[in-house]
Amino acid sequence: MKGRILIVDDEETARKSLLDILRLEGYQVAAAADGAKALQLLSEEPFDLMLLDLKMPGMSGLDVLDQARTAAPDTKVIMLTAHGSLESAIQALRRDAHDYILKPAKPQEILASVGRALGERADTERTRRLIEQVESTIQQLKNVSGLETNPEPVLGTVMLSADVQVDLERREIWSSDETITLTPTEGKLMKVMIENRGRVLSHRELVLLVQGYQTTDWEAPEIMRPLVSRLRRKLAQFEGGEEWIANVRGTGYVFDGK
Repeated sequence: MKGRILIVDDEETARKSLLDILRLEGYQVAAAADGAKALQLLSEEPFDLMLLDLKMPGMSGLDVLDQARTAAPDTKVIMLTAHGSLESAIQALRRDAHDYILKPAKPQEILASVGRALGERADTERTRRLIEQVESTIQQLKNVSGLETNPEPVLGTVMLSADVQVDLERREIWSSDETITLTPTEGKLMKVMIENRGRVLSHRELVLLVQGYQTTDWEAPEIMRPLVSRLRRKLAQFEGGEEWIANVRGTGYVFDGK
């Protein structure tokens, strides 16, 4: 089965054209005329890819992109933009959009961009499944060998800033007006970062501490980048949170929170 695609464009003609192009290629396609409807659909069912118009009345494409990164982090996004909005399209790429297409676009151009995005998503999913299989195998080996793992110390509640706290046991980060929940892996990464505050952690070291196994120098960044990116997007919802995890070029990451 080909991918599930969501088209978001306030222009009916553009929506219908994209629907026809993609359905003829065998994709499952849904459409929304505005950002609010798009976010509703993303919360109700999974989509592999979203084709998102940059300029829409009400909620802009960038607004939808920002919220979609939290609501549906695994959904790839391709921005649709007119010639006069190239700067905004570049902003979208900086916010983790996969690509942008200038309108009006030829069907071949649309299909090529869609194919690349879905191919990258499939590669990420294969890597994720491989990691899960490796983790399961390691645990089975431990069980067979009778190895015991020491329980990890629970740090409890930690202050990230004057107004932001994290509960590592419940995997929740909150402030006076915002609460977010971390996935188990995001929670483990957050714990490792806090325990090593101010120390540069290499990609390989992070994979070992967070995932529990050794990797090569070239595999480790590919494993960690999506996870760090998802955690950063959640931290960015709090004031100053986008700066708490810093890149160390060619090495890894360092946690610079208070």
